[in-house]
Amino acid sequence: MTDNKQVALAITGASGAPYAQRLLEVLLASNITVHLMVSAAGRIVLSDELDWKLPARAGDIQTMLAEQYSCERDQIRVYGEQQWSAPLASGSHRVPTMIVCPCTMGTLSSIAVGQSDNLINRAADVMLKENRKLILVPREAPFSAIHLENMLKLSRMGVCILPPNPGFYFRPTQLDEIIDFVVARILDQTGIEHMLMPRWGE
Repeated sequence: MTDNKQVALAITGASGAPYAQRLLEVLLASNITVHLMVSAAGRIVLSDELDWKLPARAGDIQTMLAEQYSCERDQIRVYGEQQWSAPLASGSHRVPTMIVCPCTMGTLSSIAVGQSDNLINRAADVMLKENRKLILVPREAPFSAIHLENMLKLSRMGVCILPPNPGFYFRPTQLDEIIDFVVARILDQTGIEHMLMPRWGE
């Protein structure tokens, strides 16, 4: 049995930290428990793009983010990159959805070949073997043939490949609106209700 009030979120070293930040904010505001993993390269991108200086210890990151988003400390659970004892490393956990946002091509490649050399890759491998929802948000341009072949391979396994390509038909005037457009598409794939964007025809 899974728990639809829980989501695993992995942040890797591709550009696109504002998408991850906004997604985390909306999930926590929706009373979703977030199981957070940040790669070493992801820490660098968070620092470069958001000026987030994450502490070294996972517990300290958990405290920092709980204070930042004014949520209960247990609502955000942070795991180290090599924390193999984390619940997400086992198929017996109850988290039904995992999102990698942003997703590097290296992470995508590792998931495609089952290379479980860190907790993020292992957690994604678990989602695949347990037939649970896995959403990858790859940020790269242009895509090489290798990138496209890996994305096709994963798509055929049931993985949602969701590049952060914003639409402009709603005529955004601020960067926040473009970010919300992408985050709304991600949330739609999770089945989590949101009011970030008006739906077409509404």
